[in-house]
Amino acid sequence: MSKRDLKNYINQLTKEQLEEQLVELYDKFKDVKVYYDFVFRPNETNLVKDAKLKISNEYYPVRAKRPKMRRSVAQKFIKHFIVLGVDPFLIADVMLYTIEIAQTLSSEREIKQEAFYKSMLNSFEQAIAFMIEKGILSEFKSRVVAISAETLVQNWMNHYEFNAIIERFDY
Repeated sequence: MSKRDLKNYINQLTKEQLEEQLVELYDKFKDVKVYYDFVFRPNETNLVKDAKLKISNEYYPVRAKRPKMRRSVAQKFIKHFIVLGVDPFLIADVMLYTIEIAQTLSSEREIKQEAFYKSMLNSFEQAIAFMIEKGILSEFKSRVVAISAETLVQNWMNHYEFNAIIERFDY
């Protein structure tokens, strides 16, 4: 069904029929419920706080002995926040927090998996691209530079790539 067909169908419905369909969608589909819950009660601060807690649990687990260090956990939150329309400053904060918590762990213990460093570089590139797209990179300059500098301090195998990303921009 095209958007035009959908609009024609909606125009044919009475107000009561449309209300019934919306309530039915709300009951049947979790994504619709999540969307409307966010629209009517946009508690972005709590969403970000919960996301940061779960992300930090990937690197500093409360119950498990070893950190899982899954980048995918943070990526799911970030994607979800973008779909919901959360404030770009909060999304960028979560993006950078993910890298910072990973750097904190790597400063405390040696991480031998090359995939870890590659995934952190991917996260960094995505965060920079997002902040450029939203026009907010200058507000996060100090954190971005600090992340890049920390890769050099910790002698990450790809610290040159982090530095190259920073050097592309005129602050």
